[in-house]
Amino acid sequence: MFLHPPDPKLAARLAAVGRGWGGKFEVVGVDDWKSVVRSSPGLVVHLTMYGLPFEQLAPRLERARKILLVVGGAKVPPELYRLADANLAVGHQPHSEVAAVAVVLARLRGVPGPRAPSGARKIVVPQARGKRVRTAGSST
Repeated sequence: MFLHPPDPKLAARLAAVGRGWGGKFEVVGVDDWKSVVRSSPGLVVHLTMYGLPFEQLAPRLERARKILLVVGGAKVPPELYRLADANLAVGHQPHSEVAAVAVVLARLRGVPGPRAPSGARKIVVPQARGKRVRTAGSST
């Protein structure tokens, strides 16, 4: 994940989450988001409530070998709308940036199953009510 502006404390918290829950995840702080967007070797997709519907852009996304998903905060610079190869609306109402990424990934890659990523120290135990997490390697 590229993070602009760089935030070492947030990067450290995300790294700790990755260590506990497994999977590969890295946060790279960047001072210039425009250079990241311009130099992307893949399709640059800006997730925004003002973009085109997923169904309209789905074929283009499915054909892309690499995709850079870009999410902004409350005040997205107008230049991002011009630099992006596609402005994609997950919905046309305000939504969470994290939710937008989750929806797009689920549409493109499918919903992840209950299996924990390799290297996970913590594993969610599915159940109808409540929350239960077990430590990897334990049976309880």
